[in-house]
Amino acid sequence: MKELAAIILAAGKGTRMKSERPKVLHKVCGRPLVAYVVEAAKAAGAAEVILVINREMEEVRSLFGDTVKYAYQDEQLGTGHAVLAARPALTNEDRDVLVLCGDTPLLSGKLLGELIEEHRRTGSAATVLTAEIDDPEGYGRILRGESGEVQAIVEEKDAPPEVKAIREVNTGSYCFDAALLFAALDEVGRDNAQGEYYLTDVLAILRCQGRRVAALKAPDPALTLGINNRLQLAQAEALLREEIRRRHMLAGVTILDPASTFIDAEVSIGPDTVIYPFTIIEGRSSIGRACYLGPGVHIRDSRVDDGAHVHQAVLVEAVVGPGASVGPFAYLRPGTVLAEGAKAGTFVEIKKSHIGRGSKVPHLSYVGDAQIGSGVNIGAGTITCNYDGFRKNETIIEDEVFIGSNTNLVAPVRIGRGAYTGAGSTITRDVPPGALALERSEQRTIPGWVNRHREKLSCAKEKGKLE
Repeated sequence: MKELAAIILAAGKGTRMKSERPKVLHKVCGRPLVAYVVEAAKAAGAAEVILVINREMEEVRSLFGDTVKYAYQDEQLGTGHAVLAARPALTNEDRDVLVLCGDTPLLSGKLLGELIEEHRRTGSAATVLTAEIDDPEGYGRILRGESGEVQAIVEEKDAPPEVKAIREVNTGSYCFDAALLFAALDEVGRDNAQGEYYLTDVLAILRCQGRRVAALKAPDPALTLGINNRLQLAQAEALLREEIRRRHMLAGVTILDPASTFIDAEVSIGPDTVIYPFTIIEGRSSIGRACYLGPGVHIRDSRVDDGAHVHQAVLVEAVVGPGASVGPFAYLRPGTVLAEGAKAGTFVEIKKSHIGRGSKVPHLSYVGDAQIGSGVNIGAGTITCNYDGFRKNETIIEDEVFIGSNTNLVAPVRIGRGAYTGAGSTITRDVPPGALALERSEQRTIPGWVNRHREKLSCAKEKGKLE
């Protein structure tokens, strides 16, 4: 059996996307379009993947690194020209080669495997993945012979009315005998409405050589959807999200309202987790077993361990330990770690801080650049004053500390093990272990002040000094 390679055409600018960003780098369910195609090609068995890009798309190289090869199409002269650009990067031509578009995120390794199997079973020089759609406008039409073989693909702009009536279309995915492909491409010209080198012309050339050209019709046309504009991007997103939710539910995750739950492609979720409505889980987030998420939760690139509860909260690059709880109305910013059983409660913001095992930040507090030990209680309204106008400074709170309500901890500062701070204190110096730190002025009580103040106001009003 021949080895398999894949050439993925990704150099197009995608002008209909109305974006400065290359089309294949637009994301669906948190991943660039082209990443899905690369994954599908590898899943189908491609030992060598070549991405055809342009010189302005170095971001693609940073995305894949050396896991794929690269070829450059400096001029946009059509699909045939793009495939020829990949020829120098191909190790050898004694193999089968998939030719795919970089904007088809719904392609699966399974479907491409079926395309390859059909190609080899029929001994064809080329095999086309086709789809039958209700509105074929804009697509190349498949012309079949009496025995069902492919005779040609006619592009929309070159098609007469009777050909435009055909509903079976070219999806832009192929499997070729590589040597025959490149030999035929050498004969392709630009005598067409767009003045381009059409890859589809290869099929007619192979037919003229007496070679067999086969086709495999996709069981679901949606699997072959190519993205040309934002509407199609949204359509692909909806289809992929539905499949992602289905996969998680079949794996033991409860999603109470799938329609209002959004989960990215690279998210992992353990069984027995329950997800309430209006929950968004993005990036490479990892959710453990038996967690409760939502309603109204937004999690990005974060880890939530087994048994944790997150309600009406935002997590960005944060870690929530086993059995910990977050929310409602909490914001965990990058670098935040809640250890086992810790709590970040109502209207709490935490940034780049470690909250120790069983420690609690229950409500109305800001904790930034802090290391908090185990068994600590942070009173309501506590603030770590971590920024002095030039740099961020660290607050260290050792185990079993009690921080009174409305305490300002002016960093850098350390609160020793088991120490207390009095409510309303502004702590600017280290507190020894087991000590009580108070910093507030002595209360003054003035008897009868209210009545005397009212009398002054009344007199002033009578004299016209107050309105």
